[in-house]
Amino acid sequence: MAPLSERALASAAAHAAAARRRKRLGDWHLIVLATVVLGPLVVYPLVRLVMLSLTGAHGGFGFDAYRSFFGTPDARNVLFTTLGVLVASAGTASLLGVLLASLLFFRPFPGATLVTRFLELYVAFPSFLVAFTLIFLYGSQGAISIALQRIFHLDQPPLDFLFGLGGVILAQTVFYTPFVVRPTLASFAMLDLRLIEAARSLGATGWMLARRVVLPIAWPGIAAGTVLCFLLTLNEFGILLVLGSAKLVTLPVAIYSSATVDLDLPTASAGAVGMLVLSLALYTIYRRMNRRAMGGASDAR
Repeated sequence: MAPLSERALASAAAHAAAARRRKRLGDWHLIVLATVVLGPLVVYPLVRLVMLSLTGAHGGFGFDAYRSFFGTPDARNVLFTTLGVLVASAGTASLLGVLLASLLFFRPFPGATLVTRFLELYVAFPSFLVAFTLIFLYGSQGAISIALQRIFHLDQPPLDFLFGLGGVILAQTVFYTPFVVRPTLASFAMLDLRLIEAARSLGATGWMLARRVVLPIAWPGIAAGTVLCFLLTLNEFGILLVLGSAKLVTLPVAIYSSATVDLDLPTASAGAVGMLVLSLALYTIYRRMNRRAMGGASDAR
């Protein structure tokens, strides 16, 4: 028995040593990856961006770029416009996403699975493609606009709203609604349908079911999808570039204009740093909500 016990201890020690070697090797691989990939592609550009934003008027350290970007009446108008477009677009997309996910999950119809698969594929499309699709359909020379003009014998195409606030909100709502549908469906999948059937048998209406049964369980996933929608909408640029007008200047457009039109890289960097802070704040909230949703899924299992 003693030799067998000694061999078992020696084997365990050898396995532990091998595990430590693999861990050290993995740590070295991670360090090399961080140095070779993350360093030049992520860390260095971010550090340079922050340093450039802190460049003073005479080349030294200062906050002149931040005052130039955020301290003017025009900058306040840009922030209000960004906030208005964000709330209108992401808020509408979030509401439609939750409603669509509820329809697909609780009231499945023939072809619902196909619709779900299409929505999963849809998130891979570039955003500017949606903008061009809307132009081809609802632009002043789009197919639907021309058809309405011919049907009702109008002198001018009846639809002329895309290039401006209305078109941007419509395009962003159409594009970002599927980003809410998927996490909402995942949160609905955590539900114990026996609770819903029991509540229905006790006379609960649809609104009572949603408020007292569905939302208390599914709200972290719904919140995660909503925050993700706000994060992506905040950083949207392609739709604004295609459908935005000269009067519709949001943070991404203002940063782009400062860098390419005014050739003022420190001011553009200050705007980019401010936008990065907002994005990281939203991302932190998203991770917390998503972690809570995943924790709820683990508890349900």
